[in-house]
Amino acid sequence: MTGAEYVKDYIEDRVITVAQYIAENKCTVRAAAKEFATSKSTVHKDMIDRLPLLNKALAIDVGKVLAENKAERHIRGGLATKAKYESEKDKI
Repeated sequence: MTGAEYVKDYIEDRVITVAQYIAENKCTVRAAAKEFATSKSTVHKDMIDRLPLLNKALAIDVGKVLAENKAERHIRGGLATKAKYESEKDKI
């Protein structure tokens, strides 16, 4: 096996593994990146660009999770901001 083949196999394995993790746990790109010690950009590129070429069915499942997370992110952000200011108020 050449170095290029190894890298290609490694990337394909990573894409499928991360995709299965996201689909099973309904987690965010950020959470998956943290779990697999990689960047959010890498996970996002893997899920959007590479996964559909490797496994269309899994790509559809992951796409649904990512769409749901995107739709809910403004709510999570608002809750995080609320919690931040409530904790600051408690310190005073």
